[in-house]
Amino acid sequence: MATSANPTRADFEALLNEQLGGAGEEGFEGRVVKGTVTAIENGLAVIDVGLKSEGRVPLKEFMRVDDEHGLQVGSEVEVFVDRVENADGEAMLSRDRARREAAWDKLESEFGEGKRVEGRIFGRVKGGFTVDLDGAVAFLPGSQVDIRPVRDVTPLMDMPQPFQILKMDRRRGNIVVSRRAVLEETRAEQRSELIDKLSEGQVIEGVVKNITDYGAFVDLGGIDGLLHVTDMSYKRVNHPSEVINIGDTVTVQIIRINEETQRISLGMKQLESDPWDGVGAKYPVGAKLTGTVTNITEYGAFVELEPGIEGLVHVSEMSWTKKNVHPGKIVSTSQEVEVMVLEVDSEKRRISLGLKQAQRNPWEEFADKHPIGSKVTGEVKNATEFGLFVGLDGDVDGMVHMSDIAWGISGEDALALHRKGEEVEAIVLDVDVDKERISLGMKQLEKGAPSEAGASGALRKNQIVTVTVLEVRDGGLEVQVGEDGATGFIKRSDLGRDRDEQRPDRFQTGQKIDAMVIGFDRSKKPNFSIKARQISEEKEAVAQFGSSDSGASLGDILGEALKKKD
Repeated sequence: MATSANPTRADFEALLNEQLGGAGEEGFEGRVVKGTVTAIENGLAVIDVGLKSEGRVPLKEFMRVDDEHGLQVGSEVEVFVDRVENADGEAMLSRDRARREAAWDKLESEFGEGKRVEGRIFGRVKGGFTVDLDGAVAFLPGSQVDIRPVRDVTPLMDMPQPFQILKMDRRRGNIVVSRRAVLEETRAEQRSELIDKLSEGQVIEGVVKNITDYGAFVDLGGIDGLLHVTDMSYKRVNHPSEVINIGDTVTVQIIRINEETQRISLGMKQLESDPWDGVGAKYPVGAKLTGTVTNITEYGAFVELEPGIEGLVHVSEMSWTKKNVHPGKIVSTSQEVEVMVLEVDSEKRRISLGLKQAQRNPWEEFADKHPIGSKVTGEVKNATEFGLFVGLDGDVDGMVHMSDIAWGISGEDALALHRKGEEVEAIVLDVDVDKERISLGMKQLEKGAPSEAGASGALRKNQIVTVTVLEVRDGGLEVQVGEDGATGFIKRSDLGRDRDEQRPDRFQTGQKIDAMVIGFDRSKKPNFSIKARQISEEKEAVAQFGSSDSGASLGDILGEALKKKD
């Protein structure tokens, strides 16, 4: 008969059922329970968990460090009950499952709180690695191993280290972890700590870690700063590798710290003296200097006057004679050139330079070498509807107007007599340096052409001379003074006062007539007028013999004048 001091097996079963909620021994299955080691034999631990029979668990499931299980008879352990009784009547127990279940419970709690977990990388699988999280196996994707790609993970294997759980699914037994997230978070914390110790304007040493086309990244002791190419030197730097190399230790100044993005901008040139200080005194307007072409663009060329000081020669200031030409056809990179300072803006750090101003104006030079009236030779560069352009010394062009090509023919016909590439002779009629124009005449070299002396000396305005008709045209008469004198023209409207007298066909070639010089054209050729001579003679007659108010007719006055002249 059972007593409270000596409980029977039935009493124990009843107590156990009460503890398990009336489920009996079947309530043990799928649970982690505590048991006592009753024996250790043949590599197995015999464990009593209070069931009808004991269970056996391999000792290797208890081994964690240095291949030692650390068990002895009487040790209390936790195991997982797979089955209460197998075919042999023994309980099916598992230490690994117990550890895994305990690990899952702990990991779910830590995942919910966003905590880091500790684990060991112990295997390699497709796309990543396996991690032991104290009994639970997790997957570590290859992209989550480190911040930068890692070629060899051997040094990381079997080493306790923190991980961040990204995803958990207990039903499927799926856990995804990241080592990279822990490193980034740690790095961000360290970065914030380091940034708090830095300040704008601070001078600090760093090591060049990487070089790009636009600058270099400098390690400031756990945090990187960007040294932009424009802040490396006051002089032009085409690529950062011209100034620094990877691994160089450099002294830099912190220019800016962006608290939001935690980006740090660095500078090297800020530690040097600024060459633009006092630039206006060093490079006064009008000064001629020698510099080196550093860069060529469509709008001009940059010329370095000294390290850190560059000026721009605009395309319009590159050549006196070459217009609308790309600067690369006038100068080349690294070429040494002479320039003139045109403008200095210290605030905007700009210097305007002139290349052509450092050379003499070719039109001034031409005017000095070839005064008006001198003869020149050149090649017809181009023929237009109004004249010929002739290439002259000094790479300048002169223009022969169509009216100054030949005597006795129309301008259109005169243009047709010449072609591009032909070498011609001409006389300099005018040079306008400001407008960069040279006027030439070709017909003035022909026999009978008026010379400058003949136009301004032998003949004068309002002078009455006797001329010989050389040619009768519809528009008037081509005439000549004397046998070898100046030739000129009498327009149809100047052949007489009356309309009947203004017919050119009433004159014949070789006929001599009196006419008045009424002016000279741009080529110094005189213009004559019979009409102006008639009006002048009438005025003279009226002045000598009285006005028509005396009763005498104009015809009588002219008759008396002609008699007196005879």
